[in-house]
Amino acid sequence: MDVAHLALVGAAALAGGAINAIAGGGSLITFPALVACGLPAVAASATNTVALCPGYFGAALAQRAQLAGQRGRGARILPVAALGGIAGALLLLHTTARAFDIVVPFLLAFAVVLLGAQDRLRAWLGGRVPRETSEPMAAILAGLAAVYGGYFGAGLGIVILAMLGVVVDDTLVRLSAFKQVASLVINVAAAAVFVAIAPLDWTVVLVMAAASLAGGVIGGAIASRVSAKALRAVVMIVGAAVSAAYFVRLLAA
Repeated sequence: MDVAHLALVGAAALAGGAINAIAGGGSLITFPALVACGLPAVAASATNTVALCPGYFGAALAQRAQLAGQRGRGARILPVAALGGIAGALLLLHTTARAFDIVVPFLLAFAVVLLGAQDRLRAWLGGRVPRETSEPMAAILAGLAAVYGGYFGAGLGIVILAMLGVVVDDTLVRLSAFKQVASLVINVAAAAVFVAIAPLDWTVVLVMAAASLAGGVIGGAIASRVSAKALRAVVMIVGAAVSAAYFVRLLAA
């Protein structure tokens, strides 16, 4: 890959890291950039997952104040998320490009609807989901989201935030910070599989990793200062845009 292409994927990673930190959906920018620069789809997806890990680390670091008091939640949820990320990565390496194109837009659309209905669902679940079972249920949902994240990951933050927001009684800003850690764990677990099995362009990985780290720090700092209502609106707008783009891609295929 020449200097111009490296500059393109670096810029995409900077923007993608920031978008992932704020709302999720950064892979909508980074994955097409990699494909446009000549990487095959599976190699592009694997490279994208590995390269964006530092961005999630930067976002989690920027929002660390909001992680206070969530260590127990992490101990219950993150191991399940790691296993889901590994399962998703293995699924990607054993699936067809056509199957990938079909399932992704529907998953994203579901996540946007779920986040939009979050308050009503939480109210309906009140009294129906005992407090002692809410986080075990959250672990199951996070595991399912992690399979998707290891599989591709576009909008992973949207999926995690939507699912956790329904069953976990906490503020959206604190759940958004936890989402960064969960996304990091999922991506690192999937990246371990890709490093061991998939073909990677390490020059591209290093350029994107540095750029996504900077983007994650910038986006994480912004996300910590956004109100819950504004953050939900941003997440839904980005999610709807990501889903619509993939539906257009599916129909055009």
